[in-house]
Amino acid sequence: ALAPHRGWIFPGLDHRLAAAPAMVSAAPPVRPYAAADKTPKKGSRKTKQEETKKKQVTRRWPLMSKPVDDVYLTWYYERPSYDVEEAVGMLKKFQELDFTYPKQYVYINVFLDMALQKKKKVDPFASTVLLPHRFTDEMNKVLVFTENEQEAEIARENGAAVVGGVELIKWILEDEIQVDFYIAVPAIMPKLIPLRNKLRRKYPSTKRNSLGHDIPKMLQLFREGLEYVVEDERVIKTRIARV
Repeated sequence: ALAPHRGWIFPGLDHRLAAAPAMVSAAPPVRPYAAADKTPKKGSRKTKQEETKKKQVTRRWPLMSKPVDDVYLTWYYERPSYDVEEAVGMLKKFQELDFTYPKQYVYINVFLDMALQKKKKVDPFASTVLLPHRFTDEMNKVLVFTENEQEAEIARENGAAVVGGVELIKWILEDEIQVDFYIAVPAIMPKLIPLRNKLRRKYPSTKRNSLGHDIPKMLQLFREGLEYVVEDERVIKTRIARV
């Protein structure tokens, strides 16, 4: 029987507790059940033959060097490579057989190694180069930024298409003036900042040799030079000559 707390009197508590039925809670018996075996589905287990087939590695036979017959499967033989002179001679011969334009351009694909140490890569870039033999009579249009009258006169004498100062900024932003290249002298560069987003990679810079004091040299490079761009992270595709 439960005893009342000291200092408190509960009349008839002993009789009530004695009359109350005893509450007994018993946990139900645990019945262990065994997990039913799953019947394997047909085809779920791979046979040893299938496993051995997977392990087998397809071997490729080495490519043959030169074909013997006139008609052959190209993927069984190594791709032939030729010297530049021999390749250009073959292009001229094919041009006569195909009756195509006799002065068509010759294109070249150059694959660069853009990898550096510590898994870094060189960012794709664009540049301009002077070829030893020009293959076209077309001249690029070049704009020269300068506020010096003497420099402006030198630029006009060396074939600049447009020469001027900050007054050209508005016309360039409104696409009233469009040329192939832009060059400038260092003194005017702080005033050309509004054109940075408009011109992007054509914005004058020392890295691209479009910013400096030697105006005749810069004009020769960009009027007669060939621009090339690195594509697909490491490939240069450009024309270099005529057939």
